Amino acid sequence: MAKPGNPSAGKGKKKGPTKGTGGLGRKALEGRGPTPKAEDRAWHVAGKRKAAAERYAAAGGRGRPGRQASGGNPNRTARAKDNTSDTETVTGRNSVLEALRTRIPATAMYIAQRVEMDDRVKEMLSIATHRGIPVLEVTRQELDRMAGFDGVHQGVALKVPPYEYAHPQDLLEKVIDRGEVPLFVALDGITDPRNLGAIIRSTAAFGGHGIILPQRRSAGVNSAAWKTSAGAAARIPVAMATNLTTQLKEFKKQGVFVLGLDGDGDVSLPALELADRPVVVVIGSEGKGLSRLVTENCDQIVSIPISAATESLNAGIAASVALYQISTFRAAGRN
Repeated sequence: MAKPGNPSAGKGKKKGPTKGTGGLGRKALEGRGPTPKAEDRAWHVAGKRKAAAERYAAAGGRGRPGRQASGGNPNRTARAKDNTSDTETVTGRNSVLEALRTRIPATAMYIAQRVEMDDRVKEMLSIATHRGIPVLEVTRQELDRMAGFDGVHQGVALKVPPYEYAHPQDLLEKVIDRGEVPLFVALDGITDPRNLGAIIRSTAAFGGHGIILPQRRSAGVNSAAWKTSAGAAARIPVAMATNLTTQLKEFKKQGVFVLGLDGDGDVSLPALELADRPVVVVIGSEGKGLSRLVTENCDQIVSIPISAATESLNAGIAASVALYQISTFRAAGRN
């Protein structure tokens, strides 16, 4: 009960209409909207984390942002995180250096703590610094993880975009436009990326102009192929054919001689004269060899003479022997 003499007692209990604010409270709240999320508030920890991630991504980074070694000097440590599938990891000093020299658009370079600074590593750091590629120092255990189960990284790794395959027809036209006699290697059923890498390396060594892969049932240019090629994957183009048999038919229409390698070939490789003709050498898998349709579309099936004690040659070795023989024919033809 309200005490007598207190005019404010019982206030608010009065029944009936009362005088309002005229909407002043509502007007004061106009335009504010809902409370922003933590990550959208620049002053909030979550907002700062989001901004850092955006800056890192804009610089071409992938995964969780780490600390970048300024000026290419790897004196600060960053833990490399790569949970994406849209990049490849090139490992090994020759492979990384060749990729940098040919200006492949790398997104980050990783270097092991206390790595031996030979001339190759110094050149890598110089190129990366000049091109503005982030250089991150990581533990050797982290590089082991990035290189994979049997990868040998030699203390360095490079993140590059997925390999961009050429079109076989474009490959042929570019070689002809340069006034050169085309020499390609097509792979039929080669599913081991290390074999692919070895063949890319041999193609580069013996003057070949490119590799042609079928779209299905074939190894692709991944980190293992990069490593085995010892950097040649940065210099020798690889083309992707939707259908290898169809592509071989198209090449034949344009005057390219299709030579298939097989142990049961009716002509020995040294007896074949190919000094002045465009050639594509087709190599099958070690176990199954050339497929039936590919065999039917070869101009000639050729065998490599080997000892009777040896059942067959590895695809990479067979490619090396064939390319060496063809390059010898061509060198003799020029002389």
